[in-house]
Amino acid sequence: MNLEKIMNDLEKKHPGEVEYLQAVREVLESIEEVVNQNPQFEAKGIIERIVEPDRALTFKVPWVDDNGKVHVNLGYRVQFNNAIGPYKGGLRFHPSVNLSILKFLGFEQIFKNSLTTLPMGGGKGGSDFDPKGKSDAEIMRFCQSFMLELWRMIGPEMDVPAGDIGVGGKEIGYMYGMYKKLTLEHVGVLTGKGLNWGGSLIRPEATGFGAVYFAQEMLATKGESFKGKTVAISGFGNVAWGAVSKVTELGGKVVTISGPDGYIYDPDGISGEKIEYLLELRASNQDIVKPYSLEFPGAQFVAGKRPWEVKCDVALPCATQNELGKADAEALVANGCKCVAEGANMPSTPEAVEVFLHNKILFGPGKAVNAGGVATSGLEMSQNSMKYNWSKEEVDEKLHTIMRNIHASCVKYGKREDGYVDYVKGANIAGFLKVANAMMDQGVI
Repeated sequence: MNLEKIMNDLEKKHPGEVEYLQAVREVLESIEEVVNQNPQFEAKGIIERIVEPDRALTFKVPWVDDNGKVHVNLGYRVQFNNAIGPYKGGLRFHPSVNLSILKFLGFEQIFKNSLTTLPMGGGKGGSDFDPKGKSDAEIMRFCQSFMLELWRMIGPEMDVPAGDIGVGGKEIGYMYGMYKKLTLEHVGVLTGKGLNWGGSLIRPEATGFGAVYFAQEMLATKGESFKGKTVAISGFGNVAWGAVSKVTELGGKVVTISGPDGYIYDPDGISGEKIEYLLELRASNQDIVKPYSLEFPGAQFVAGKRPWEVKCDVALPCATQNELGKADAEALVANGCKCVAEGANMPSTPEAVEVFLHNKILFGPGKAVNAGGVATSGLEMSQNSMKYNWSKEEVDEKLHTIMRNIHASCVKYGKREDGYVDYVKGANIAGFLKVANAMMDQGVI
């Protein structure tokens, strides 16, 4: 495999798609050796085929605000690879959404979904619509307009979107209602649904729970656990919420959360009523960071900074891509951080990852660590197919088993001769091999 030629060709075809090109390079660098050991992959053009989406769809989404003004946003759905199952991946509503970001997320989703061992391909979608500050009626009208275009491209055996940043249970509900009206069908085409109409227990918390389960397995390789550990977490969406809850349950102390304007440092730990307060704020579609410091005077709001300067044993970046840079990684290492597990998608820059690997810190990449969300979406699909619901304990047990197995796969393909586990390499190889072999079996299509 000629890595540089592949990357140069991609850069010419897709100029300026920085996040997508970054994600492709990161994967190809770690699977290069395996590809070279399997000449049949090159003969069938597996790499050239897997790095390009099957299709990338863009459409306009017109909607009317409460004052009668017409707005037009862009909608997207990137259907990347369906070698092992229907396209599966979230919908993100955020002003930063563009084709590059969704292609990066869809590409990562191929390998993440493969790691779960569930029959799901990779895809991603969304819009540059910003739900923040919008009324429920405005969000409903936008979601209905978005689905008026999207419904033709999705289906329970074709493409099953889920939620992501800016898309929670409310948005999924509005989109599902419109899908059902258009198709006259009540099927499991969206995941993250309400419990009353096909949703799965613990789905909202699943990504955060899964991230902590994976980190727990990482710590166990050193004979350690979360008990007594100080943990820094960024963000406070569904991922961070689940992670804060599960870390606290396992005996750790979470001391940070963050928002776009800065972070909260709470040396007493974020648990109990504090988590409930944050959930109330988030449900009201408000900023959550500054009000927290006013409600709990023992906490400090640090404006314009990220939480990686705080001394901690474990760091869980759960906000967004490239939020943790080289200087942040060096600060974490200097402060004695033992383990970094990515709850978000690609939150660490390549330079930060290099710092962690060079210092032999336990480092888990997002495609492995945060696979618990899509794994539980897969479990929701299974329950929908059976017209049946598992208990919370059953879903949590299945999630825990999946995360344990993902960790084992990463160790299998990522363990070095000196005993250090390169989880990035392990996750990429394990995820790639399953998809590549499926593509081989199915011919050049």
